[in-house]
Amino acid sequence: MTTFTSPTNTGRRRPFSRPFNWRRAIALTLLTLAIAVSILPFYWVLRTALSSNGSLAANSANLLPADFNLGAFKRVFGLQTASEAIAEGGSGASINFWQYLWNSLLFAGITTACAVFFSSMAAYAFSRLRWKGRDAVFSLFLATMLVPPIFTALPNFLLVKNLGLLNSMLGLVLPYLFMTPFAIFFMRQFFLNMSREVEEAAMLDGAKHWRIFFQIIMPNAAAPIATLALLTFMGQWNEYFWPLLVGTSEESRVLTVGLGVFKSQSPQGAPDWSGLMAATLVSATPVLILFAIFGKRIVNSIGFNGTK
Repeated sequence: MTTFTSPTNTGRRRPFSRPFNWRRAIALTLLTLAIAVSILPFYWVLRTALSSNGSLAANSANLLPADFNLGAFKRVFGLQTASEAIAEGGSGASINFWQYLWNSLLFAGITTACAVFFSSMAAYAFSRLRWKGRDAVFSLFLATMLVPPIFTALPNFLLVKNLGLLNSMLGLVLPYLFMTPFAIFFMRQFFLNMSREVEEAAMLDGAKHWRIFFQIIMPNAAAPIATLALLTFMGQWNEYFWPLLVGTSEESRVLTVGLGVFKSQSPQGAPDWSGLMAATLVSATPVLILFAIFGKRIVNSIGFNGTK
């Protein structure tokens, strides 16, 4: 009887080992440090908001919350009286958080919707319509991006004042209603990369520019429009100087200005740092949520790829 034995490999295969890459290690180290430096301010805001205001000075170097409590958030949402706030180390100042939040939502929402719509129309005119001096007008309009906003603040303020629109939502949104150079440039670059075949076919069927814009251009530009809307909303949400000039009353004050007023109200001689950080954290939450949801779309749309 013959038996067959399979040959056995007595040698062991060494696992594949990649040589150590110093450049990659240094790059990862620098990237980790950059991420840590970026996250540290947000963590410090959270740490201060969760601390007792009276214990912050004594535990200024501690990385953990000092005397952990949620009193700062209660003060922000109006769930504490002035005496309770002072007992927890607060200043006793009040903040009309919900009114300021509503004003910020109106201000950012209205300006974003109008700026994106009118900027898209202007970008379509600069990219698709043929008229004399189009490129010269676009270059001149784009050059206004070099003008600092502080130069136009005083003329806009005098205009709003003469119109009697101070301390009103219309006065707040009026300078931002129509279009911005960056928004027009952003949308124009996308429209230039879009295929014109569908538009030419629509023109042969008798479609006018209005119909082409609303039924062909706008649906195909959903991604860059959403990106531009998010960028505009974030910028308007953080706007401070113009709302400070125009919205001085309680009914027209936005959240960024309200936080500054809350910091300056110090009946006990020191700002309510834990309450201020809690209000700052809550006010930044909507923008952080939007960026977390649409952040990938922003990165993808910055490439101005209009092929569909």
